[in-house]
Amino acid sequence: MYKLFLKYCLFTFITCQCVATSAQTNDTLTYAFFGHIYQWGGGGIQVDTRIEQCDLTQFDRIWLGGDICSEASLKYSTISYINDLFDLGKPGNHWALGNHDTRNGNIEWITEFTKRPRYYAHSENNITTIVLDGNISPLDCENLNKQFEIIKNICDTINNGRLIFLVHHGIYQNVPNVANPESYGHSNLKNWISNCSSDTNTYLKTIYPMLVQVENRGVDVFHIMGDVGANAKSYYGISDDGIEYFGSGINNSKNILFGTPITGPDLVLVFKHILSNDTLTWEFVELNTL
Repeated sequence: MYKLFLKYCLFTFITCQCVATSAQTNDTLTYAFFGHIYQWGGGGIQVDTRIEQCDLTQFDRIWLGGDICSEASLKYSTISYINDLFDLGKPGNHWALGNHDTRNGNIEWITEFTKRPRYYAHSENNITTIVLDGNISPLDCENLNKQFEIIKNICDTINNGRLIFLVHHGIYQNVPNVANPESYGHSNLKNWISNCSSDTNTYLKTIYPMLVQVENRGVDVFHIMGDVGANAKSYYGISDDGIEYFGSGINNSKNILFGTPITGPDLVLVFKHILSNDTLTWEFVELNTL
């Protein structure tokens, strides 16, 4: 019933109004998802200044949706700066790598601070998170296949709680009743494949059916992408099979993109998790109010 209610929420700047009405208590945790948060200009080594100025200690977990700095891995000092902001090695914090994070290589600097591989799964407080690296090319079959095995193993075994996918890129197409990423995101990887066993192994063919099986076991499945912010500030949709899709990112630091003014406030996806009854609610919150 909760999902059906969410589906018919009115969407405004605060995209979903279905949030917990009880006052925050000691057993309520807050999680924030930040996508596409780099500051334009300045050598590509800075996070949007509004996030720099934000009190990030208010969040128990921070999930990064990629493109944290526009040249994140060009200098070791930039990764160190990102770590100082977001505490990358904290077990509940995650970084789904974007193209701006990895295009200069030096992935080993990132994994040094995160203390984890570039793709992995993590379980905490009845939430299993799969952190995907959408940058892996089919030319790197070893890592592409290993990443897929993680997804498959989790989907084959999870029987309770929630499953959350974190990914930077728009890697899916034609999910029933869900808008394709090009309508709200920056990336639209129409030819993305999940593994190297076939060049037709798309998200819809290989991953989505597993998510449906998980959902049918009573596990809520969320897919969250971070390559968002210019065309739209947020996206939320529920597939015909009950999988919930989110897009969240910011972009106003440049104020204009390809000659078109950027309108609307930047939004951050924030979750509230009440541990005593295992209730998880969410809303898109204006960045300037954090």
